[in-house]
Amino acid sequence: MLTRTLGNDGLDVSEIGFGCMGLTSSYGTAPAREDAAALLRAAVERGVTLFDTAEFYGPFVNEELVGEALAPLRARVKIATKFGFKIEPGTNRRIGVDSRPDHIRAVTEASLKRLRTDHIDLLYQHRVDPDVPIEDVAGTVGELIREGKVLHFGLSEAGVGTLRRAHAVQKVTALQSEYSLWWREPEEEIFPVLEELGIGFVPFSPLGRGFLTGAMDASTTFPKGDMRASQPRFTAAALAANQALIDVLREVAAARGGEGAVATPAQIALAWILAQRPWIVPIPGTTKLHRLEENIAATRIALAPGELAAIDRALAAIAVEGARYPEEQMRMIDR
Repeated sequence: MLTRTLGNDGLDVSEIGFGCMGLTSSYGTAPAREDAAALLRAAVERGVTLFDTAEFYGPFVNEELVGEALAPLRARVKIATKFGFKIEPGTNRRIGVDSRPDHIRAVTEASLKRLRTDHIDLLYQHRVDPDVPIEDVAGTVGELIREGKVLHFGLSEAGVGTLRRAHAVQKVTALQSEYSLWWREPEEEIFPVLEELGIGFVPFSPLGRGFLTGAMDASTTFPKGDMRASQPRFTAAALAANQALIDVLREVAAARGGEGAVATPAQIALAWILAQRPWIVPIPGTTKLHRLEENIAATRIALAPGELAAIDRALAAIAVEGARYPEEQMRMIDR
């Protein structure tokens, strides 16, 4: 797999990374720990070098899994994790955000232990804390970088103003936010600032939490513990209305049949993201080896300018139905 560089301070990673959240939470029943660990190692063997986790995933158990699975391969990978949520002791419930400097330091030390490493390659603030100046957050991470415990600083779901203020204190290597064929908001204001400041972009949910694989329709239901069950974009009505997106992906994929194996909707969706900017590194997640291999194969699809233009024309005629999060979660996103 080819590599891409995030930011101007030399964080070189594989063209696509691996979003680890679903290996332990958020999408219904998680795989057995040994199967999840084997999948992570299989990703490394196939060229993936960027692995994305967070203390909040689980909480805690996702970092433990990533640490255990990748410890023997640590020199070959870059590990990204996140701080910024307040987690209630004993219940492991999220009870708000907390980016106070002392909390950042405590979370970082705990993450290092769970990840079985002496440094975190990329440390993100998971959500902006309105009660803590971003300058204090950036300054604290800058201290951790100078101490060698962290190598690069990132933000997640941060707006333009926050990005600029943070970057003025400590160079921001990457912004992580949602971006896909059905959520293109970052193109409007975020992309120009990332390009100006030399900040990389790491889209999470590049396959629309599974919708853009083409495996869902109006009859799809979600098990207990699957976060999509509470998201407006995954109601039966929204799933039916948004099938027009899948039709576009299938048409583009089918038209490439003369080039060999027919591409899948998921591969076209990932290839489209990779074609947008050279400093974008999507992090699709999966619990299945064949899906991992399907995602990786998307890096070998180079969409032609005509194909990209056709996709954009088709998408412009489609009004995506449903908000991406319930209102409570949308209020946590910095704008």
